[in-house]
Formats: sequence, structure tokens, C-alpha cells
Amino acid sequence: MHKVLRPRHGLARLKLAEVWEYRELMFFLAWRDILVRYKQTEIGILWAFLRPFITMVIFTVVFGRLAKLPSANLPYPVFALAGLLPWQLFSTAFSEAASSIVGSGQLVSKVYFPRLIIPISATFSVLVDFLVSSLMLAVLMIWYGVRVSASIVWLIPLTALCMLAAIGSGILFAALYVRYRDIRHILPFIVQFGLYISPVAFMSTMIPAKWRLLYSLNPMVGVIDGFRWALFGGTNVIDMPAIALSVALTVVMLIGGLYYFRNTERLFADII
Repeated sequence: MHKVLRPRHGLARLKLAEVWEYRELMFFLAWRDILVRYKQTEIGILWAFLRPFITMVIFTVVFGRLAKLPSANLPYPVFALAGLLPWQLFSTAFSEAASSIVGSGQLVSKVYFPRLIIPISATFSVLVDFLVSSLMLAVLMIWYGVRVSASIVWLIPLTALCMLAAIGSGILFAALYVRYRDIRHILPFIVQFGLYISPVAFMSTMIPAKWRLLYSLNPMVGVIDGFRWALFGGTNVIDMPAIALSVALTVVMLIGGLYYFRNTERLFADII
């Protein structure tokens, strides 16, 4: 007995309910990824602290001390880390999802289950690192005496938006990666380029007003600005057009990624 995968058409044929039916497998794969990530490392989960900490220090020296970029009346380390956390959540989840299908080639070629489970579980596993790294931001805010804004509850939908953006782009590139192995060389460039065009080390208000709409086509602009507003308020005024654009672009990426993934997944086992 075997199951034939055929191209699907129309939103109803995405069969997302099938993914929910296999939710236990998705949680198992996410837990497996968490355990494997730091297996046989000397410092284990401390890497979740070390990576953003080193980047924060570099940004503080280069952009805070040497370039003296404004930081919305916040200590620059706090300002930089507040931008780094959502960016690293997105970039790591995107990278893990994009390479997940090829990395699970033996599983894909032997057993049937909704292939969407693999990139989605890869993104969820990154949430653990995000939560651990958030503790470092909390410590820095206490150290510098930075108060939390009353809008902090908005971190939940903003984190969800960040994750959906990573899932949408991740599943698209996961399908592309199976067919075009050049993607493995493009991914690091995309992540590196995205870091420098996102408002992680600087305020998005530094972008001239005439270019602001074009700049906001990067969906992480609204997410990162939203994170700082939710955490600190004050001069970190939320840009609602940028948030609305981030939501719209995320929905487009998610639906487009789902369609492309579903219409090509029948070829995965043969190509891998």
C-alpha cells in the first residue's frame, strides 16, 4: 500500500488540517532538534546567550561608541539587544527551516507524513533559544534601570508575526533548496544582508521619509520597531503603516510559500 502525492490547487487543497493531525510528530521533531542542537558541545545551552552577547558587544563598540548612532535615549547595549532578539529569532528559524527538508532526506524518502511538518518543527525549536536569550535582555534592563513599557503584552503577537514570517519564507526556500542546491550558498548571504538592512543597530527613523515606505518592504522593519515600542515605549513610537505592511507581506509570503511547497513536495523523495 502506498500513497501518491499530487499537485494541489486552491486554498482548500492546502490541507493544513493534515498537519494538525500529525501534531505529535511535529512536536517530537521540534524536541529532537532542540536536543541535537547543543549535543556534544562544551557549553550547551549557553550558546543561546553567547551568540547574541558577542554580536551586541560588537554593535555597541562599532555603532554605539565609534559611529555614535542614536539609540532612542536608551543605553546602546539594551537598544541593540532588543533589535537582535527578534532578528535572530527570524534569521535562525528561517535558516533552519530552509535546510530542514534536505537535512531530513532519509526520513522524507522512506515514510509518508505531511512534509510541512519538517520546516515548521524546525522553526518552533528556535523559540527555546529566543526565550533563553530574552533573559539576558531582562538582566541588562535591570542593570541599566530601564523600565518596561505598559505595551509589553504586544510582544506576543509581534513574536507570532516574526515566526510566521520565518515559516513563510522558510518553507518556500526549503522547497527551492530540494530542487536547486545553489540555495545553500545563497542562504548565508540573505541572512547577512538582511541583518544590515534591518533596524537592528540603528533606528529606522534614520531612513529619509521619502524612502521609508520602500524600506518597510522588509517585513522585519515593522517587527523590530514593534519590539522596541512594546518593550520601552517613550520615543520608540510604533509605526503602524510599517506594522500593517509587515503583516500583509507575511501573509503573502506564507500563502505563497505554502502553495509552492505543496505543489512540489511530491518530487522531494525522488530528488533527494
